[in-house]
Amino acid sequence: MTDETEQTDETEPSGQSEESTRAPADENAVRLYGEEFDQRPKDFFARMRREHGPVVPVLLEGDIPAWYVIGYREVNHVTGNPALFARDTRRWNAWDMVPENWSLLPFVGWNPSVMLAEGEEHHRRSAAISDALDAVDRTELAGICERVADHLIDEFAGDGEADLGAQYADRLPPLVMVGLFGVPDAEVPDMIRDIQDVAGSDENAVAAYGRLQETMRRLAETRRARPGADVTSRLLRHPAGYTDDELVSDLIPMISAGHLPTGHWIGNTLRLMLVDEQFAVTLQGGRGSVSQALNQVLWEDTPSQNNIGRFAVRSCELAGRKIRPGDMLILGWAAANADPQVAPPAHGAGAGNRAHLSFGHGDHGCPYPAPELAEVVARTAVEVLLDRLPDMELAVKPDELMWLPSFWVRRLAALPVRFTPALTPHRPL
Repeated sequence: MTDETEQTDETEPSGQSEESTRAPADENAVRLYGEEFDQRPKDFFARMRREHGPVVPVLLEGDIPAWYVIGYREVNHVTGNPALFARDTRRWNAWDMVPENWSLLPFVGWNPSVMLAEGEEHHRRSAAISDALDAVDRTELAGICERVADHLIDEFAGDGEADLGAQYADRLPPLVMVGLFGVPDAEVPDMIRDIQDVAGSDENAVAAYGRLQETMRRLAETRRARPGADVTSRLLRHPAGYTDDELVSDLIPMISAGHLPTGHWIGNTLRLMLVDEQFAVTLQGGRGSVSQALNQVLWEDTPSQNNIGRFAVRSCELAGRKIRPGDMLILGWAAANADPQVAPPAHGAGAGNRAHLSFGHGDHGCPYPAPELAEVVARTAVEVLLDRLPDMELAVKPDELMWLPSFWVRRLAALPVRFTPALTPHRPL
């Protein structure tokens, strides 16, 4: 049962918690990385649930302790109680354990981002982001996606084979995003590389995040001097009164979220449709199952796996675990989606069930209408590819497909397919 104890020992977000508030690492703590975590997460979640329940003591890289919340009910409780489980990472009681070049630092280190803001400050900027995104014309967006999709497919359609990850799913969303945000063409290749390096959670992450900050700063300066019909310009004009530092910090997660999760949503959906007999008819040109496949992937192989997270404001209990002030709680979106209490049956029985947590939950969930825009991009990408290459099939056995290691996202290392070669015109973007 989820409850909380009445305590008054709040941890101020502006200062580091005293070390005495941090409990020693649990002797049964599980390392939240490794082969099973990367390649067989469903087995990992089931074992964690069986051995530890809905809240698991874990160790992050460097043996840094945290709590991994994998119960659907518990994740909803944490994200729905910002007064008890807050977002500002300065509350964390384990900063003294973090090495300088820690691979997870880009998503944990404090910055003036809307992702870490709380209360009225968060509301001010999240409302501005929603307004700026809502101004995107959905029909125009779908048209842009179709043109980008056709251009990318033209590049490999004559080969009779392709890696749909590297050549299609990974490339389409950023090419769409740069237009929506007004990113100059010359900045695009390096920006894409840096976003992928940050998500890779390795030794390149911190340096890549620094380069992204500079890219976004140049974008903000350019759009302030020469505004256009793009999301960045709309944010600068918004009554919320963005500062340059705030805009830089908010552009990074906005563009990254439009790029990585959407691209992996496309790739994971294509994988499902290629390995699951249920969707064989769709590969022959049907449309009805595309939305169903997209939704099933959000339940079973969501591209957004985990989030760091929330930080306890005061002592409390969560599923019988004693949580101390400043403790880190990692939100397991994928694990909560797999909770047997809520997960819909496979093979289409839960096609209309959208109660997954793949877009987050609560005040810091993915802001409206970002999920709607992401679905326009993902659905259009899948439908155009199926129309153009209806006889494509996997070029390897399904069990040979491997997942790249990442704490944040679920992404295939490659998705090789073969198909009948087709002559295509060159259609520039």
